[in-house]
Amino acid sequence: MAKMEPFMFMAALISFGVSVVFYFWYVVKMRRLGRLGIVARGEDAPGEFLILWEPGRFATMMAVLGMVFLTLSMTFRTVVTGHGPFTNMYEYSQAWSWGIVASLLYFQRSYRLKALGVLVTPVAVGFLLYAYNLPSRALPLVPALQQSLLLTIHVAVAMIAYGTFATGFAAAILYLFQRRGRVGWLPSPDLLDDLGYRAVAVGFLFMTLTIVLGALWADIAWGRYWGWDPKETASLATWILYSGYLHARLVTGWRGVRSNILLIVGFAGVLFTYFGNYFLGGLHSYV
Repeated sequence: MAKMEPFMFMAALISFGVSVVFYFWYVVKMRRLGRLGIVARGEDAPGEFLILWEPGRFATMMAVLGMVFLTLSMTFRTVVTGHGPFTNMYEYSQAWSWGIVASLLYFQRSYRLKALGVLVTPVAVGFLLYAYNLPSRALPLVPALQQSLLLTIHVAVAMIAYGTFATGFAAAILYLFQRRGRVGWLPSPDLLDDLGYRAVAVGFLFMTLTIVLGALWADIAWGRYWGWDPKETASLATWILYSGYLHARLVTGWRGVRSNILLIVGFAGVLFTYFGNYFLGGLHSYV
């Protein structure tokens, strides 16, 4: 199985790469058909073609195939190492790519909006390329990482949170392009605004669980629930950013450009949280 893990990793990377190409082809074809007036619009099928086959279907198929390969890669690594694949940046980056594409496929199916893939899948590919350039050899776990089950759950829910935040970020970018309703191959601004909100609502729940489970893990590993470690602080700051977005939307009624800019800022916070250990150090610096 040790030999199968890198093979499945490369198969996933190639599958997602092909998916990116076909998502871009899909958007190009959507724009061209939109000019000809043969793109279906409306609540039931926003942005879907009135033809039997289009590149978007193949893009989705390749994304699903990549998910299968990446799941197998992570499973094989778990069997070989004896613990969940969540103990270093190589493994985290695989897991985040998995969470990103899983979120994409869920919301793409829910909203029938394949255009999401043109922004989301390149992010997943980017993290797999980043993982490809990291040391992949499994090393003995440091003591803080030996609470295997709790650590696995903690990181797993974090990757789901980060994946849905990536989808919310993509919806926000598409909203800014479509805010005046002039892009014929995209659905209405209201639908994109709603998609971003629902993605963040899911992500916020899992981000809350991430912080709570992280505190429990910290008490076991380091003897305290919270120590203002840089990564802990960055996670809390990201949680506050997204709670501010939800408060602004639900309580003060923010919609449109302002709230979607908040989603973009929030995702910048996610990236800072993820990579901050490289230049901030702290107790998470081993990952």
